Amino acid sequence: MATATEPEDAPSAPGGAKREANRKRGNEQGEGGAGGGGGGQKRKKKEVFIYGNYRNYYGYRIDRNVGEDPRLEAFNKQWFENKDCLDIGCNQGLVTIGLAMKFKCRRILGVDIDSGLIETAKWNLRRITRQDKVATKNVKAQESSNPPSQSSAGEVAPEFSNGNKHNDLFKIVSFRRENFVESLGGCSEQYDTILCLSVTKWIHLNWGDDGLVTLFVKIWRLLRPGGVFIMEPQPWTSYKRNRLVSEVAKENFNTICIYPEKFREILLDKVGFRSVELIMDRLVGAVTGFDRPIEVYHK
Repeated sequence: MATATEPEDAPSAPGGAKREANRKRGNEQGEGGAGGGGGGQKRKKKEVFIYGNYRNYYGYRIDRNVGEDPRLEAFNKQWFENKDCLDIGCNQGLVTIGLAMKFKCRRILGVDIDSGLIETAKWNLRRITRQDKVATKNVKAQESSNPPSQSSAGEVAPEFSNGNKHNDLFKIVSFRRENFVESLGGCSEQYDTILCLSVTKWIHLNWGDDGLVTLFVKIWRLLRPGGVFIMEPQPWTSYKRNRLVSEVAKENFNTICIYPEKFREILLDKVGFRSVELIMDRLVGAVTGFDRPIEVYHK
């Protein structure tokens, strides 16, 4: 999930000092895990992902028989082509990179609260760029070795003939660690498309209703007129499974009033989006439990 250091004037949670201490410990985990242990203890603590900042997340949400994240199949090219995009809660960056390659974004920024995941995302960007360079060279070598009458490069490898300059990925894709809810950066209109995929639950559990509304309002302010907000909300049953992941999550779960089925009303009637469309009721190729609906809001 995406969300950097807390501002000094951030309001304390209802639980007071104890709750704030729990959150600070959680932020330390977001910066790389529980860390250190005292004395000579060698027993390894079980890692708990209180922000949904799972490692190998894509591995268990996507069917192994599917080569591409099925969400990419559901998206419309016009939302991304030559557009400035933001991916909130980018995890290891594979969807962020996939969007840039498949839809030719002008630029796309992925943000996440977990610095370890951001480093992995940057590594994935370097890895994929290297692989594409090698593949492109192989295609060109095969082209030059074939007589003119034989297959063209487009027939050999169509994915490299679609006009997408993979070598420019570093100019298009970037990653940054950021606590999106609490960051104090300006909210000027600077994006055409913003994604928030399977992130709302984690913001809700960690920052409550106020945090969720802050997320929605900030997204609306960051979008240019005519911009698109793509959201994949988790159902309430998913909240129940993760409500005990931390004391903060447990307390917030018990005080939540804005349930997922009310998100649409909040976004349209309170925040100000003009329309919404449901682009997929069930994701084909997603593992059971991750075949969630995706909603597209238009500013």
